[in-house]
Amino acid sequence: MDEMVLKTVEIEKPDDVNFILGQTHFIKSIEDLYETMVNTVSQGKFGVAFCEASGACKIRSEGNEDSLKLLAETNMERIAAGHTFIIFMKNCYPLNVLNAIKNVPEVCSIFCATANPTKVVIAESKLGDETGRGILGVIDGFMPKGKENKEEKAWRKKFLRDIKYKL
Repeated sequence: MDEMVLKTVEIEKPDDVNFILGQTHFIKSIEDLYETMVNTVSQGKFGVAFCEASGACKIRSEGNEDSLKLLAETNMERIAAGHTFIIFMKNCYPLNVLNAIKNVPEVCSIFCATANPTKVVIAESKLGDETGRGILGVIDGFMPKGKENKEEKAWRKKFLRDIKYKL
């Protein structure tokens, strides 16, 4: 019987940086994700890294901001789960790019899109003579602290208009 070990890996990033974590399935994903980001939010700065799951099993990366590319590489080294990717971004939000990322033909699923403190739940198991890793899910942010009241609802509506996401 194979033994499986569960681990959590915390995403390390500055507080003001958003990211998308997902699963994909082919080596050309790294180039397609890069092109999708550039074509969707030309003013956005980003770095993307992808863990190859067969062949050379390399962490492949691209981006238009070296610090975000390095951040993506570092987090993917820690997560080390096959066929997963992470995109760190500035001057844009997941809201701006998420549907375009979901439409990349190689993208299988999205685990989260957030700026919150996040932990990734990893399963690790032997695959023949090698070790494999997969993402089971994420812990995105914190537990709710009650229901929204009238004042909090008014604050939310004002905030969305202040940042120009609503008229």
